[in-house]
Amino acid sequence: MGTQGPPPSNGGYGYQWQVDERTAREKEIDDWLPITSSRNAKWWYSAFHNVTAMVGAGVLSLPYAMSELGWGPGVVILVLSWIITLYTLWQMVEMHEMVPGKRFDRYHELGQYAFGEKLGLYIVVPQQLVVEVGVNIVYMVTGGKSLKKFHDTVCSTCKPIKQTYFIMIFASVHFVLSHLPNFNSISGVSLAAAVMSLSYSTIAWGASVDKGVRENVDYRYKAKSTAGTVFNFFSALGDVAFAYAGHNVVLEIQATIPSTPEKPSKGPMWRGVIVAYIVVALCYFPVALIGYWMFGNSVSDNILITLEKPAWLIAMANMFVVIHVIGSYQIYAMPVFDMIETVLVKKLHFRPSFLLRFISRNIYVAFTMFVGITFPFFGGLLGFFGGFAFAPTTYFLPCIMWLAIYKPKRYSLSWIANWICIILGVLLMVLSPIGGLRQIILQAKDYEFYS
Repeated sequence: MGTQGPPPSNGGYGYQWQVDERTAREKEIDDWLPITSSRNAKWWYSAFHNVTAMVGAGVLSLPYAMSELGWGPGVVILVLSWIITLYTLWQMVEMHEMVPGKRFDRYHELGQYAFGEKLGLYIVVPQQLVVEVGVNIVYMVTGGKSLKKFHDTVCSTCKPIKQTYFIMIFASVHFVLSHLPNFNSISGVSLAAAVMSLSYSTIAWGASVDKGVRENVDYRYKAKSTAGTVFNFFSALGDVAFAYAGHNVVLEIQATIPSTPEKPSKGPMWRGVIVAYIVVALCYFPVALIGYWMFGNSVSDNILITLEKPAWLIAMANMFVVIHVIGSYQIYAMPVFDMIETVLVKKLHFRPSFLLRFISRNIYVAFTMFVGITFPFFGGLLGFFGGFAFAPTTYFLPCIMWLAIYKPKRYSLSWIANWICIILGVLLMVLSPIGGLRQIILQAKDYEFYS
């Protein structure tokens, strides 16, 4: 490898003992791109980035998903998903630096190492983009809806305002925040978002306990026909898959943590992940189980709607959702910005500049806003996309990469565990879009554009 190079200041791979073989231009680009520009994150950054990425507003629809799954299957699926996604997340953290002296800073770089230069890109990038852009659009709608609910709750006698305008108000925040250059610069936003997610989850289950079990509560499936029950079950699987969708940004978050041969980044990253997963459990399980226990199958797809009163508390919870979704949007947008800027600078040879970033990021925010306004039934689309893209990137793509790279012995524990995850993940990928598609068809019937 030649003589020992000086420790790279910021970019590089964060290894002091690796000679930096990149040209000055490549180094300049890496120091400018959002994922590789700052490598001085602390372990707790990874904790709240992961909480913000994982605990979406999807947690509020978990009681509804439970009502479509039923007690037995619902509890099993929630717990299994928690275990499987924690396992696949551990795999990704381990694989980040499995090649000495190299870091896989982006999901697709790991894909390229596992499946080859071309194939890796084709497998990972489309799925990652569907997830990240999809989440951003859904969060546009969620942010707008929650703002509208806040406004309607606080001021019930006011003239109603269209949801479209609330989505625009929500988007205006991102036209500003999207110009923060990298992950470390949004850590404050992310911390606020992580605190908010715990807060509104606690409000959701706390207020449910306060209301008590509803009279004549019914835990049977709502659908009248067997077909309806089955389709709803499939759709609920997609909702659960969406609830555990933080893996798409894991390597990108780990890329911000410093690393040396003595202290690889996986130590602090894993510590952050464990804290994040404990918070995830504290948010998900009480909301899902208590919400369903109190309201049975009469719970709506957002538990805050079912709660209605006390008005001030529900208004506060909706505001918390807005703040959290602001942070989540940024976490998921950052890897997309990284991809857009990489293409602009490396493929189309633009000069890295503030203007380039300003124009490209504003166009992206405007695009997600426009789609969110046009298709507010995007929640149904989630069950649909949830299966297609969330299931692979979260439940089984890491397992396939693990098998391809480490080649564990046949029938060894690692081999069996990975195959179980792959089979369950593929089932999820195939079944949940079926339910999601049916819901879109049912909802689109009474839908008006730009409502």
